Amino acid sequence: MNDDTKSTQENNIGEVKWQELYILTDHWKSDLDFYKDDLRFLHHLIDKYIIWITKDENLNMVQEIKKNLFEIQSKSADLMKEVNIHHGNLGLMVENPVQSSNPQFLKDHGVLEDKMSNFVKLFRSNRKEVFNITEYIIDSEELPNILKS
Repeated sequence: MNDDTKSTQENNIGEVKWQELYILTDHWKSDLDFYKDDLRFLHHLIDKYIIWITKDENLNMVQEIKKNLFEIQSKSADLMKEVNIHHGNLGLMVENPVQSSNPQFLKDHGVLEDKMSNFVKLFRSNRKEVFNITEYIIDSEELPNILKS
């Protein structure tokens, strides 16, 4: 779990501030929207410049990048569905905290919190790999020289 997000796994059900959890999941939704847009941009970038790649080795690397991006995009969409459902349930708990005494819900929130943290790590790692490979391909293909002509 991230240090900057409040872990709910150790909280007692009576101490839970449902509105804070609601706001936290709202931030998760916003983050996932950003990652979705970023993935779309990376796909567009790859599709636009793949035509300039001439070396088979580089084409294979780009195909691997695209495969990884599609996998992350799928994970992002699945996670967004989970977060949306969880966010809706939290909204109900904010409206009626008296009926919000389900300890399993807090465990589920903790699991979702871990999934978000793992997704962010995966996303950042993949993005770093995309930039490293892109830099390598640009250098090995001498793309700046090709694009200038």
